[in-house]
Amino acid sequence: MAARAGVSRGAVSLAFNNRPGVSEATRERIMAAVAELGWVPNQAAIKLSGSATGAADTVGLVIARPARQLGLEPFYMEFISGAESVLEEHGCSLLLHLVRDTDQEIAVHRQWWQSRRIAGSILVDIQQNDPRITELAAIGLPAVVVGHPSLAGDFTSVWTDDEAAVHEAVRYLAALGHRRIARVGGHPALGHTMIRTAALNAIVAELGLEPARSLTTDYSGEQGARATRSLLASPERPTAIIYDNDIMAVAGLSVAAEMGLSVPRDVSLIAWDDSQLCRLTHPNLSAMSHDVFGFGADVTRRLFDVVHRRNPASSPAATPVLLPRGSSAPPHDTTD
Repeated sequence: MAARAGVSRGAVSLAFNNRPGVSEATRERIMAAVAELGWVPNQAAIKLSGSATGAADTVGLVIARPARQLGLEPFYMEFISGAESVLEEHGCSLLLHLVRDTDQEIAVHRQWWQSRRIAGSILVDIQQNDPRITELAAIGLPAVVVGHPSLAGDFTSVWTDDEAAVHEAVRYLAALGHRRIARVGGHPALGHTMIRTAALNAIVAELGLEPARSLTTDYSGEQGARATRSLLASPERPTAIIYDNDIMAVAGLSVAAEMGLSVPRDVSLIAWDDSQLCRLTHPNLSAMSHDVFGFGADVTRRLFDVVHRRNPASSPAATPVLLPRGSSAPPHDTTD
């Protein structure tokens, strides 16, 4: 190819890997030679070389979830689909691995990066003082954090404004006449769980509502159902419940029916993420809706900026927007 294009072999490498150092005219001449000769890179040789370019077509994503649960979780299915849409544009692929805990995740990322299996990683489910932030920064892993900048250390981050979304949901319920609002949240150590809990407590106090009760779960339908039973069986039963994902909200709807309660007459329910599940129930679930597919795509584009050293700034994705549907209404007895 170098001979056909009249350039050095180094120039061919720069052009083919879309790196700076050759003019646009030279790059076009080289790519014309590539097309003419029908050449494709030998991936086995690239990986054996251990060069950084061997990893340039792969992005890593490690999730600490049981495989069965992840398969039922609409958020990650949509997020990964969004990521894949951008990877496809770049001719790249996703390397996905499920692990038990954070320690195992750190080990996987370290092994991938040190063996140059990946160009960079997407870091999810960030915790307060997350050890991944310091450990992976120390090895120089290019990464984007899906989470608030306060949790991301020196990594670039992309996040949704959970505080604003919680405030919108509670203001809506308060405007309907609800004064006793509860929440079924996710894992208590996760950063966005903590942000949503703090936001809920702050807004109910600001509006003069009764103190909110938050229960934490593992995001599964089973634990969402258990938390809902606990709330609905309590002496001071809430008139509205906000769920941190749609699976738990669907489970909560079933629990209300099981306990002889009518939604929304006896209790209003609001889900998070607004997948198709929210529109398949009866009544349809009110939800905090945001473009999860677009979120995954934005995160992946930002990772390519990091990998190519464009120094991208952290930025919020679109704030979730409340979509009222049939599962929310004024409480039946506003004097309760």
